[in-house]
Amino acid sequence: MKPHFRDVRMQIPRRKFLHLSALSAALPTTARSVRSQSYPARPVRIIVGFPPGGSNDLYARLMGQWLSDRLGRQFIKENRAGAGGNLGTEAVVRAIPDGYTLGLISSADAWNATLYENLSFSLVRDIAPVGRISRGMGIVVVHPSFPEMTLPDLIANAKANPGKLTMASGGIGSAQHVWGELFKAMAGIDMLHVSYRGGGPAVTDLIGGQVHVMVDTLVTAMVHVRSRTLRGLAVTDSVRATVLPDIPTISEFVPGYEATGWTGIGAPRGTPAEIIDVLNKEINAGLTHPSIKARLDDLAVVPSPMTPVEFGKFIVEYTDKWAKVIRAANIKL
Repeated sequence: MKPHFRDVRMQIPRRKFLHLSALSAALPTTARSVRSQSYPARPVRIIVGFPPGGSNDLYARLMGQWLSDRLGRQFIKENRAGAGGNLGTEAVVRAIPDGYTLGLISSADAWNATLYENLSFSLVRDIAPVGRISRGMGIVVVHPSFPEMTLPDLIANAKANPGKLTMASGGIGSAQHVWGELFKAMAGIDMLHVSYRGGGPAVTDLIGGQVHVMVDTLVTAMVHVRSRTLRGLAVTDSVRATVLPDIPTISEFVPGYEATGWTGIGAPRGTPAEIIDVLNKEINAGLTHPSIKARLDDLAVVPSPMTPVEFGKFIVEYTDKWAKVIRAANIKL
């Protein structure tokens, strides 16, 4: 005779059974909550793919100090410079996705996705977006002795003298280069690109009158515009810069033009969503704090908080936009 098995639920009072069922269902959520509450339990690295002293380095230090103060553990900046920032980003991609290795990512990473044909990783696929920090713009600058006083004057000169005006940049694939190439394409002009090993030497030659034009980053050019060693003709964002409100935008004369750079924090793909949410919340809180806002104002950049989902969508769209510009201009490293 077969043994008679009663449904186990019949052996447990209904109220207790429902309580146990609810508890079981809640376990994954509870585990996630405990993990987010205990994070971080040890120091966190923020890898920067550029040498110490640059703007990306500064953003990492600024946000790292804020996160250290807010979360009670050290967020330590680590520089891994090389290959246009790719060495640092690759180190983040290869790290264990546990929230203890983060990366300072930027518009350079988006451009590198097209500039470097044989990258072993994908920014969009392999980096989990955590939070955007800043948005920055550029500015078209010329030597004060340059006869063209406005951007339309510059465009008219370039059209009348194709290939004769020189456009300086901090190197092939730099912000100055790709922003300038988009300006040339949308304005329908041809200027000769002169590549330097960094923005500093390019600005020095522009001030010395060795080259005609540069689409420099606003944070670098602002001091020269204010001191009148360079003349600003137009900014690259779709809105005017609050630090130089009298200077128009390029889009006021070339409809649809917009070129900005950005910085943010990324993590290895697979980093737990609850840890990313903790970091995103604190990053966004920092961007509204008066001390951080004042420091970003000094750098002529705009605090630009986003959710991880918004930041991820932004990176995809930004990478696609500039891939088209780089390919159309045939920019090769």
